[in-house]
Amino acid sequence: MRVALVSETWAPEINGVAHTLDRLAHHLVTRNVNLQLVRPRPRQGGREGRAERDMQVRAFSLPGYADVNVGLPAWRRLSRLWRESRPDVVYIATEGPLGWAALATARHLSIPVVGGFHTNFDQYAASYHLRWASGIVGAGLRYFHNRCQMTLVPTRAQAERLHRRGFQRVNVLGRGIDAQHFSPTRRDTNLRAQWGVDDDQPVILYAGRLAAEKNTSLLVRTLRVMQEEYPTLRAVLVGDGPERQHLERQLPETIFTGFLSGETLARHYASADMFLFPSHSETYGNVVPEAMASGLPVVAFDQAAASELIADGREGRLIEATDDDAFVQAAVDLCRHRNARIRSGVAAREKVVDQGWHVIGEHFLTYLIMATQETPYAISSPGHV
Repeated sequence: MRVALVSETWAPEINGVAHTLDRLAHHLVTRNVNLQLVRPRPRQGGREGRAERDMQVRAFSLPGYADVNVGLPAWRRLSRLWRESRPDVVYIATEGPLGWAALATARHLSIPVVGGFHTNFDQYAASYHLRWASGIVGAGLRYFHNRCQMTLVPTRAQAERLHRRGFQRVNVLGRGIDAQHFSPTRRDTNLRAQWGVDDDQPVILYAGRLAAEKNTSLLVRTLRVMQEEYPTLRAVLVGDGPERQHLERQLPETIFTGFLSGETLARHYASADMFLFPSHSETYGNVVPEAMASGLPVVAFDQAAASELIADGREGRLIEATDDDAFVQAAVDLCRHRNARIRSGVAAREKVVDQGWHVIGEHFLTYLIMATQETPYAISSPGHV
């Protein structure tokens, strides 16, 4: 089988989409699938794995997101590639210019397309004071995905929500976790000593982009309230983004690590004591199961991965999506009760420990095969997208 993966982001970039694609691509290769990658040209080189072809296009950076590449359309190169080396199915992970060009080209060549709904771009518009544009962006996303053979989303709640908004042929593809890599056994007393804490001082961790769409204003508010009640606690923020300098000014006692990966990231998770995740904009949120596998209780809103994985009071605290005050109070309460934190951390680990990526990879391959067996759609010209 020959599969083309199209994405505006790819390893070594650090984000949920790149991480998910890297794991799915690895699984496909282990199943002897021939891969084509279509992506923007990375700034510092990127991993090809065992891809048969790696088509890299020119890219530009988004304003305010210097570390995010967006690929230029490259219709002619795509058409030439897929006429010469036709894939059985195309998976498009991002709805940027490159993704739209790939969709148009695949439809023109009658190649089945599976779309991945990885990012709530319509919600991002509201986070950047462009609420008026949310409806326009949402309509564009619906138009894009309804021209695919099927669309894959990470949770049942997301599938139901998109179905109500008029998205067609939506299926669920969950996310996995490497519970050997993310594990409480990686807890590092030397790292905690570098943070200036002992075993009795709680460390509060956040991991993710430092950007407005991650609801960083609520993160600041929560940490400030927690620090008022527990002056000896330490907050550690893993990640980077356009809000970092602003956050550093607002939280001067907080440790900012920048983006981390590999064993270093796993040690930071395991060396903390609880995890805060105030984001409202996630389609999934891979950091939630990573924290849970590391033995951390999680405070998050009742949506995306948290909604699927956390029972309030068991693996952490699950808060109604509109109740910021309850989020703050839940974080303070969980920090106050050490034994409850420990019990919830153990339960969190137990909840995700068996959710390996190999199972998700097999589901992904099944969906790709299903797409090749569907009735072909009407051919359209790439010039009319």
